[in-house]
Amino acid sequence: MSPRERFDVGDAALAAQLFGQQNKHLKLIEKVLGIRLGSKGTVLTLSGEQAQVQVGYRLLEELCALLRGGMPLYPTDIDYAIRILSTDSSTNLKDIFFDTVFVSARKKIIAPKSLAQKTYIDNIRQNHVVFGVGPAGTGKTYLAMAMGVAALMRKEVSRIMLVRPAVEAGEKLGFLPGDLAEKVNPYLRPLYDALYDMVDLDKAKELVENGVVEVAPLAFMRGRTLNDAFVILDEAQNTTAEQMKMFLTRLGFGSRAVITGDITQVDLPRDTHSGLLHALEVLEGVPGIAFNHFTDVDVVRHPIVQAIVKAYQAADRRVLKPNRRVGG
Repeated sequence: MSPRERFDVGDAALAAQLFGQQNKHLKLIEKVLGIRLGSKGTVLTLSGEQAQVQVGYRLLEELCALLRGGMPLYPTDIDYAIRILSTDSSTNLKDIFFDTVFVSARKKIIAPKSLAQKTYIDNIRQNHVVFGVGPAGTGKTYLAMAMGVAALMRKEVSRIMLVRPAVEAGEKLGFLPGDLAEKVNPYLRPLYDALYDMVDLDKAKELVENGVVEVAPLAFMRGRTLNDAFVILDEAQNTTAEQMKMFLTRLGFGSRAVITGDITQVDLPRDTHSGLLHALEVLEGVPGIAFNHFTDVDVVRHPIVQAIVKAYQAADRRVLKPNRRVGG
């Protein structure tokens, strides 16, 4: 006989929020955890494999705590909560979901959605240089941007620098129209998009025009010293070791840097070693520098993205690709 647990929400209004319209939240929990949830009034009966039932019980406890704290509940939040508690059932979700990084111009609350994201933002708060390494969709750049904008608004820094290497991935820059700045602009578009998602368009344009926020290719950093700046280097897997050293040595007094990248997506020539991989080896153990590693569990985009990332990771473990340079 399957293990059974009884969970009493204790409040009809809270139960309605927890269950969702037409019990859609309960159906999602059943599907993801592979358990059965029977409801009668405010009481839920959980049945299924013991380990999954225990995760389900903890999930219900934590979701109720979030609702009591005033957090609206969406299916994506339930999915994130299940992933977190499946990794560590003792986690207090309020410590993660209520750790507001920034509130955007559209009143969107930006907060961590996984244990790795929570550790990441804590490291950014506590260290001068932070590396965020992992697959697409894990919030590496977006959270770094939110931390930078928040620091700017609190006047902890006087400007934000958003930097990307302009590496040719299947296209030749020389064939693109315009000067160098115009040629590399498409590479910088994702950074602009993240900025516009946090600050209204007019304010963002004003910040860029006044030089308070600068979006630039990595090549433009040479010879500069950055004081009182929050600097984000995105797509760092496409830097060379020399470029990474150049970037890191630009930091001046009062500055902080966040370096993000995915070591499985290197677009450099085959015989060129990634500056991100090199930095991970060289800088390990240096005080004031923290490293965060994200996995498919931390993907916070559409659930299909997590499945895609996991499938590619499995393929990488089965087949050693000729142009792959992970680990040297």
